[in-house]
Amino acid sequence: MAARAGPPTGPRIYADANVPAGIIAFMRDALHWDVLFVVEHDDLRRAPDRRHFVLARQLGRTLVTLDRDYLDDRMYPPGETSGLIVLYAPTEQLLTRTVRQIDQRVFKATPSPARGFPLPLRGRKLVADPEWVDP
Repeated sequence: MAARAGPPTGPRIYADANVPAGIIAFMRDALHWDVLFVVEHDDLRRAPDRRHFVLARQLGRTLVTLDRDYLDDRMYPPGETSGLIVLYAPTEQLLTRTVRQIDQRVFKATPSPARGFPLPLRGRKLVADPEWVDP
């Protein structure tokens, strides 16, 4: 893992294996998010989606993915998540722009509690693409 400029000051994220490494680096280095990237953990990189879903909640992290399977509310009920973001963009450049929008409109728009970082999407799913507008 690469050295960071300082400790994370942003949201606690659980990124599954289909999030590109360049986006992970952007989240960490430019946005200062605290990202657990499953590819960096041998015991998680090939885990089933359901395990990622459950573990993200147990760890109090917002799950970030490009996997549209998570949109199935029967398999992945919103009420059972500490937050779920399903990203979509045809290029990494547009993914970067979308993630920056999420940082500004969701995470920075939510006041931080005295301890820790907020989970503004707890119990909710957000589908974000380059045309995404916060409802």
